[in-house]
Amino acid sequence: MGAITVVCNLTLDGVMQSPGRPDEDTRDGFQHGGWGVPYSEDAMGRVLGRRAGASGGMLLGRRTYEDFAGFWPKQPDNPYTDALNKQQKYVVSSTLTDPDWVNTHVLGLTDIAELKAEQNLIVLGSGELVRSIPDLVDEYILLIHPLVLGTGHRLFGDLHQPLTLTHSEATTTDVVINTYRPGTVPKDR
Repeated sequence: MGAITVVCNLTLDGVMQSPGRPDEDTRDGFQHGGWGVPYSEDAMGRVLGRRAGASGGMLLGRRTYEDFAGFWPKQPDNPYTDALNKQQKYVVSSTLTDPDWVNTHVLGLTDIAELKAEQNLIVLGSGELVRSIPDLVDEYILLIHPLVLGTGHRLFGDLHQPLTLTHSEATTTDVVINTYRPGTVPKDR
């Protein structure tokens, strides 16, 4: 049995929209794209370092997949592009039919549980997907940036899900990497 791990960059107010580039996701007039870049080198290095050598595939929503596929394969030779090209990518979509990025497979929302039974999966970003599968997620690795935007799409939206903190560490750029597992609401102490 595999596990699903969500890895996501967030602001203190829970915004996940467009951390990497100004043009990454401008839906609803979002003008703060690229907010995560000044903080990310140490943070992502730590997360990727811990995940290095882990087997399994990437599980992505269509919008995140299209952004990745439009960006990463066009980058000059670098370790990230090479790793992403080799990685098995599973895109949850009802509209994408013929993906052109190598090692990409399209599946439906109802196929995720079966895929999880076969392998570990990591979800990067993909907020709509994450909100659609809370009962299948085993772990959240949230890179919380010391920034409040006040606007933008949030990871959890209006989802209600108690979480239990299992690990926390700060980076040199004041990003806090918190690892959570789905948990229970604490009882009065």
